[in-house]
Amino acid sequence: MVTDIDTIIDSVSGYWSAVDRDTLMDAYQFAAQAHQGQQRLTGEPYITHPLQVANILVMLQADPTAVAAALLHDTLEDTDTNLEEITQRFGPEIGRLVQGVTKLRKLDFSTRQQQQARNLRKMFLAMADDIRVILIKLADRLHNMRTLSPLPPEKQQATATETLHIFAPLAHRLGIWRLKWELEDRALKYLEPDTYWQIVESLGQTREQREAQLEAARHRLEEALHHDGVSAQVEGRAKHIYSIYEKMRHQHIDFSQIADLMALRVITETVSDCYAALGLVHSLWMPVPGMFTDYIAKPKSNRYQSLHTKVIGPHKQPLEVQIRTEQMHRRAQYGVAAHWRYKGDADPELDQQVSWLRQLVELETDLQESHEFLELLQLDLFQDQVFVFTPDGDVIDLPRGAGPRSMAR
Repeated sequence: MVTDIDTIIDSVSGYWSAVDRDTLMDAYQFAAQAHQGQQRLTGEPYITHPLQVANILVMLQADPTAVAAALLHDTLEDTDTNLEEITQRFGPEIGRLVQGVTKLRKLDFSTRQQQQARNLRKMFLAMADDIRVILIKLADRLHNMRTLSPLPPEKQQATATETLHIFAPLAHRLGIWRLKWELEDRALKYLEPDTYWQIVESLGQTREQREAQLEAARHRLEEALHHDGVSAQVEGRAKHIYSIYEKMRHQHIDFSQIADLMALRVITETVSDCYAALGLVHSLWMPVPGMFTDYIAKPKSNRYQSLHTKVIGPHKQPLEVQIRTEQMHRRAQYGVAAHWRYKGDADPELDQQVSWLRQLVELETDLQESHEFLELLQLDLFQDQVFVFTPDGDVIDLPRGAGPRSMAR
């Protein structure tokens, strides 16, 4: 169902009290007029795309400026509108965001050679200038993945590959779980359709029994927390399809051998409550040795924080449990969007999370060769790939685990 502009404006007003409703409505009306007569391949009016991109940003609780730019993000590329017109009507900040997204749209990541490195460099430098540019781009890519079916098979494959190799890891690096998992699942649907639908079917066949067991575990833990005076919300956590696929691939097992499909998430009010909840979990069910990780004391590189443990739950089935505060949960779901508020206040946590982008800006003059820049980005973005650089500066893409081998002459 297509989201309408009134719903979007009401939603923004719910989390951003100082929203200028007139600006958002004006941005929508301007975009609707500019795209009048255009259709997407789905047969829908083109304006449905900017509306859905804006709606994804609302899900991330992005600021009204970013939402307005999302409504306008295709006007420079696909209509007769020029940047001066947008800047005069909506101001320089929205104009810069729309221009930034337009520039990213022209970048081609389909090659694994030096051109990809140059395009990645441009994208990261644009992000360092204003992270909202990539938030809009990620939302744009997610809606395109949701509506990919009318495209020819070769275009579907190319877009899905690009999504899996570039945009899903980028969402992970920025800590935006809500986008990461859906980008991965939708890419897998086009890259490995047989495997994707097999997993979907298998999940459906086991869902009723699994949900009954999960509800029993959730209720038992919730009662124990209440009895001990720990204020917390307990909910079932669905494993997404790509994570199941990855486990099957890396462990060389089939779906029937995956034992940890059940998972609970505990959301508490304080950090001390997290550890109290952990003690209760381990008192209710036997912990699995070596399967506890404290990401609160030692956060991940993308600032993710949570306690992770695995126990032998009801009916002797493995049960994963994640425990975190509400603030940690928001950060896990929305990443940088959870605290990027553009109110002029310093945000040391955000500075730390995107400091790597600012380092790229500082290194811009030192990284004249594209292969140097791609080498720098190996740290997190391409976890499943190995890039080998030849003396001539060519880039060879190999799977993770590959390495050099001496050849006897």
